[in-house]
Amino acid sequence: MFRLDDSKKVKVYAVLVAVFLLVLSFASGLLIGASQRPAIEKVIGLENKETLKPQEINFGLFWDVWSRLQEKFVDKNKLDNQKMVYGAIAGMVSALGDPHTVFLPPEENKRFQDDISGSFDGIGAEIGIRKGSLVVVSPLKDSPAERVGLKPGDKIFKIDDKVTNDLTLDEAVKLIRGKKGTEVVLTIFRDSFDKAKEFKIIRDAIKIPIVKFEKKENGIFLIQLFHFTETAPVEFRKALQAFFDSGSSKLILDMRNNPGGFLQVAVDISSWFMPAGEVVVKEQFATGEEIIYRSRGYRLLEKIPTVIIVNEGSASASEIVAGALRDIRGIKLVGAKTFGKGSIQQLEQLPEGASLKVTIAKWLTPNGVSINDNGLEPDIKVEVKPEDEDKLKEEGRDIFIEKAIEVLKGL
Repeated sequence: MFRLDDSKKVKVYAVLVAVFLLVLSFASGLLIGASQRPAIEKVIGLENKETLKPQEINFGLFWDVWSRLQEKFVDKNKLDNQKMVYGAIAGMVSALGDPHTVFLPPEENKRFQDDISGSFDGIGAEIGIRKGSLVVVSPLKDSPAERVGLKPGDKIFKIDDKVTNDLTLDEAVKLIRGKKGTEVVLTIFRDSFDKAKEFKIIRDAIKIPIVKFEKKENGIFLIQLFHFTETAPVEFRKALQAFFDSGSSKLILDMRNNPGGFLQVAVDISSWFMPAGEVVVKEQFATGEEIIYRSRGYRLLEKIPTVIIVNEGSASASEIVAGALRDIRGIKLVGAKTFGKGSIQQLEQLPEGASLKVTIAKWLTPNGVSINDNGLEPDIKVEVKPEDEDKLKEEGRDIFIEKAIEVLKGL
């Protein structure tokens, strides 16, 4: 039988003791490290946590809060990890301060896709967010919103019993829309009001008007353009035919309460007033790259004396047309400062049925003026005092058109 001598026994014991001490030291380190490891390492039940740790940003606070909620929040049945993740993403997007950049969880994304692919019932008003407040951009012509007296710039404080302070634009739209024949109550504040007032509105099927026109006195023709839909170019051509058939020599283009629409339609309509190749609008991206949209050069109205009427409800594509014709043709803007919706959103489809609607660029006029947030100041300002509105309506007067006619007479 093989036996170790005493010297070899001592060496073996020494090795075993060393290994034991090494294991003990390693185990102690694990225990100490576990108590001091970052909060993200304590979180269980989530995948791909390591992808959320870019070196320049410390996510420790986020995961610290997450782990404390998991450990200490009293209503454990309300701890829905997926909803918490969606809420965190929505908060991150909201922190950008851009009301048009929003995160849409799967349910809201499906509703959004349904809205843009078909018709809908509602009150017929374009709404937006300005300086943190939900506002009416413009009520559509002959819509329930217009009939009850909503106006551009009205601040919406409540939708039924829901306060709007923390609502995203898409959430507000969802609450305002509803089935034809149902009622929604909007609590509105207007600068001329002493206090907020409730407007009860019965929802209806929304039909978007496009163009209306008529011959005025002194060789002046009026075209009212209400929206930049896909059919607007065809409807605008019909109005132009009526203009030339009437023998008129001067034109008023009225784009009050026009919330906009398709960019290419704005380019098409601008092309009637401009030579081919002239800049209509510039898209400026975060990288500084610009895409320039140019006139197609229809130019039948290039020499026609024209005045454009705008107001607080003129937004997006209507601001593009107004800005282009003023910069390139020197056409005067009459009315009130426009809304200032000059940005482009892109819809990014995300995993699990969610999506991100993100602002990717801003619109600039040919002279490089940013439309977004700023709006366009009119060359000739027109104001209607609240106390004069009913009187003017009874008399059938429109002082915006009266002012535009006055300006045209001098051209």
